[in-house]
Amino acid sequence: MATRLKQFLRTKENKDYFMSTNFWGPLCNWSIPIAAIYDTQKDPTTISGKMTLALTFYSMAFLRFSVRVQPKNMLLFACHVVNLSAQLTQGYRYLKYQNSLKHLQNI
Repeated sequence: MATRLKQFLRTKENKDYFMSTNFWGPLCNWSIPIAAIYDTQKDPTTISGKMTLALTFYSMAFLRFSVRVQPKNMLLFACHVVNLSAQLTQGYRYLKYQNSLKHLQNI
């Protein structure tokens, strides 16, 4: 098993991929959706509506970009699918919290 993995990683094609920005860029980019998923467990008072909106549009733009470039970057695509889902969840939580504040002020 270990020998097969070494042989797989030592091919020129895989070396080129794992030593390129097509791999390391999306890998580092995964910190954004991981943080957003982690933040879903936090109190909604900490959610920034503006930042959530910005990150939602950012992920939508790069989601499209990831499949339009050559070669297609499916790691980047997956990252932005997860991030878009996490940001939409945060946006829903933010709007729900803001709505509950308005409701409490009307009482």
